[in-house]
Amino acid sequence: MIKDTQKRYCEALAFAEKKHAGQFRVGGDPYITHPVAVAEIVRGWGYGTSYQIAALFHDLLEDTDATEQEICAIGGRRVARAVRRLTKVKPYTMASYIAGIRQSKIARVVKAADRLHNLRCATVTSESFKRRYVTETIEWFLDFSSEILPATRALAATMQEHLDDYPVLYDDMD
Repeated sequence: MIKDTQKRYCEALAFAEKKHAGQFRVGGDPYITHPVAVAEIVRGWGYGTSYQIAALFHDLLEDTDATEQEICAIGGRRVARAVRRLTKVKPYTMASYIAGIRQSKIARVVKAADRLHNLRCATVTSESFKRRYVTETIEWFLDFSSEILPATRALAATMQEHLDDYPVLYDDMD
């Protein structure tokens, strides 16, 4: 069973690496480092292989030419459904996007890990991006994981301007 689990994960990783080839993060790292980090967060929270594969695949439909059928063939229907919920299809409203994620435990866990990793990495982004990202996180994602508020506060602390409209950032802080 462990070998089958490792084989599934390795096959998923190879597929994600192939599909994200040539893509880079804002800081210059190969893009694949993000889904791998999200999968590691999910693993660290104690979730199994399907959750980790969904983490590896969470941006494939949105950012690559991967198909839902390919994702299903490697990860299974549950993973494919979660990845579909994690994909922003234009036009979309944030309320309906978040509502869809909340309907799937696997999608919610992966989104929490995704948001957490992005918060930790956003220090290399512009001030306006940080402001938008912190604001969006406060409005939509604080209840996804207990680790998100501290990470949001840490990112906000790197900003030149305080976001006074969001006291949650500064309450209970020394």
